[in-house]
Order: sequence, then C-alpha cells, then structure tokens
Amino acid sequence: MTKPKKIKPLDGFSNVADADVVSRCTNIQTSMTGNPHFPNPPVDLAGLKTAIDAFSALIAQALDGSKKVIAEKNKQREVVVKMVRLLGRYVEVTSNGDMAVFQTSGFQAASTTKTTSEPLSEKIRKIDHGANSGQILVWVRTVPKASSYEIRYAAANSPTPTQWSSIGVPKVKTPATITGLTPGTTYNFQARALTKDGYTDWSDPISFICI
Repeated sequence: MTKPKKIKPLDGFSNVADADVVSRCTNIQTSMTGNPHFPNPPVDLAGLKTAIDAFSALIAQALDGSKKVIAEKNKQREVVVKMVRLLGRYVEVTSNGDMAVFQTSGFQAASTTKTTSEPLSEKIRKIDHGANSGQILVWVRTVPKASSYEIRYAAANSPTPTQWSSIGVPKVKTPATITGLTPGTTYNFQARALTKDGYTDWSDPISFICI
C-alpha cells in the first residue's frame, strides 16, 4: 500500500511585503476557523486574528519612519509568521496527502519541483534576511582563482563612496552576515574579488530592504 505523500505548505515569508503577509495570513486564519478538517489547531485562531490586526495597525503607524515603531512592527511580523508556520506543520500532517482537504486550510502548496535561482549579479549569488532584525545574509559567487572577496553596502539614499561600509569574505560556501543595519531601510550591496592581478571591478549594485 502506497503511503500518501505529504503536501508541504508554502510558508516562506522572507521576501514578502508586509501587506501581503497580512493578506496571506488573514486568508489562512479565516479558512481554518471552524474548519471541520482541522478540528484541533495548535494555535488559537482568535489569538492569531488579534496578532494579525496588531501587525496591520503597526504597518500603518510605521509609515512615519519611526525606528521604534518599525522595530515593533518587525517583531509583531515575526510573531504572526511563527504562529502561521506552526499551523502549516499541523495542516501538512492532518491533510495526509489529500489535496482537496489541504486546500480548505487557506495555505498554498509549495512546489515539489526544484528550481535553480538565477544569481542576482555577476558577483552576488543571493541576499536574504538574517535570523535577527537588522541582519542581512549575502552569498558571493565564485570567481576563478580568487583568494578572497569583499562586500560593501550603504543605505540606498546615500550611496556615495565615503558612506560605504565593507567587510571581507574569505569563502563563498557560507553567506556573509552583515549586522547592525536599520530595519525598514533599503541598502545597496556590491561585491568584488581579489585575484593575483588585484581587485576586480565592483559588481552592479543590488537593492534589498532590511527588516
């Protein structure tokens, strides 16, 4: 007898805008509430609605650029995302491979097809958020015969050379962690490699918002 293959929920929110997080999570909360297919959710759904409403209110308040409010918004976003991810694990197990049941949860099914993402630039492979607020991870692409690499970054509204900060990157298999960034600020990132002939040109700037 073939064991049903579990359907994994799409619960990644790393590069999802705040408003889309609210929309997706609200749909899940609404679909799960009173759903007979999922009678014992590990998260209080009324509590999830309260958390989403608080997050939505902080999004509006953060429009004035207050660093304190932006930090509160980002913290509340993490609360909402953690609750939804816990629900996702429950839906994955409880639906037991039944797509019709799974779809009543409000979750989207993650693709089972592996895709290879295109690099962001000639020297930056990938950028993502770190584990903590104010952190960004940068993966550098391999340059043949390079002995090391360098990443520089600056707020997008102040990209003059004197305002760049930089860090050395000894290897490319693991990401470089950049800390101390301002949540809610968009940064430009560039990378270059050190070869026997000296440093290469800086790569084209890649913009990424810190949360």
